[in-house]
Amino acid sequence: MTDSPLIASLTAATESRPDDAVLRLHLAELLLDAARPQEAIAHIGYVLNRDPANATAQRLIQRSLSPMGPPEVQTQAEAAVPGPPSDDLLAEYEQELSDVLPPRFAVGDGPAPVAGEPDRIFDVERPGTRLADVGGMADVKKRLELAFLGPLRNPELRRLYGKSLRGGLLLYGPPGCGKTFLARAVAGELGAHFLSLSIVDVLDMWLGNSERNLHELFEAARRNAPCVLFLDEIDALGHKRAQLNSSAMRTVSNQLLAELDGIEGNNDGVFVLAATNTPWDVDTALRRPGRLDRLALVLPPDAPARETILRYHLRDRPIASIDLRRLVAETIDFSGADLAHLCETAAEYAMADSIERGEVRMIEQRDFESALKEVRSSTGPWFATARNVALFANEGGAYDDLVAYLKKRKLL
Repeated sequence: MTDSPLIASLTAATESRPDDAVLRLHLAELLLDAARPQEAIAHIGYVLNRDPANATAQRLIQRSLSPMGPPEVQTQAEAAVPGPPSDDLLAEYEQELSDVLPPRFAVGDGPAPVAGEPDRIFDVERPGTRLADVGGMADVKKRLELAFLGPLRNPELRRLYGKSLRGGLLLYGPPGCGKTFLARAVAGELGAHFLSLSIVDVLDMWLGNSERNLHELFEAARRNAPCVLFLDEIDALGHKRAQLNSSAMRTVSNQLLAELDGIEGNNDGVFVLAATNTPWDVDTALRRPGRLDRLALVLPPDAPARETILRYHLRDRPIASIDLRRLVAETIDFSGADLAHLCETAAEYAMADSIERGEVRMIEQRDFESALKEVRSSTGPWFATARNVALFANEGGAYDDLVAYLKKRKLL
């Protein structure tokens, strides 16, 4: 929908004066009059987050969430009785979708990998996320600074000290702790492209196609260098070959090893990051020097990071009387995904109560107390397995960081 000149001007004004509550609420009222309640709620929630007692904001949130909606909107809705779309309208709609959502694979301009067949272009992004946007993870950031970021920012010193950019970094830890987000932040910090590879991008039912898909993904990263190539769930593609019963998966693992060996030559400008929840299942050949030769443990967020994550997920929700310190203290070992789920569950309790009472209210501490009875940390099973690995399979001190953390938490 095209903005009216007044709405467009007020929107621009709120960007320069984000804490002006009067301006935001005036814009929200205009958006409600224009039958755009979702946009209005974002502005109202911003005000309520900072001033829960604001009477104008409370009145507008009641209006925006009213099931009846503004009278003029009802009249338009009642008058517009849709019929079946015509074929021409469907064709136009499909064309618009194809313009907005390009297919996963498209014909490219580069050389074809096989004579007579078109090359495929993958979803290569340029993230705007930076490492400063990642809460906590000081040790991981330090490891990234030593391995990639510092040498790249100082090419002359890199040459002086003979620092190579060979190799990659393997991120491991409990699920939901931000490994993918961290990889995007590294790409944003470098100003590089970002290409994510998962098992569904590689595996194919036809013999030889999986290896070809893997090669083309690496070729796409090389064409878009500098590029961060993120290998998600690396244990699925690079599982220990001695434990594989499928010869097809062994050849895929061998192809992955061959592509990573290109770091010595034609992988210049390709920075390989991989992630797994179970590094002890990854083939040891993948972790030799020159491949994924560095390990970094990504742990559940610490107290300051938990507070930052909770604030982020509550930023656009109407809240009142929330004791953040108490929530932070009660969510030890919660992953980032667990914290997001906790906020979502608390919002569900507040919404259910609002529906039952017929009156909209804020999300309060009691909703979080109810949510905490339902939402538990998902990292417990992972630490139970990791404890056994730390005790009996820490060959060569590969998991010394994990051992230190478990001892600190008195889990070992």
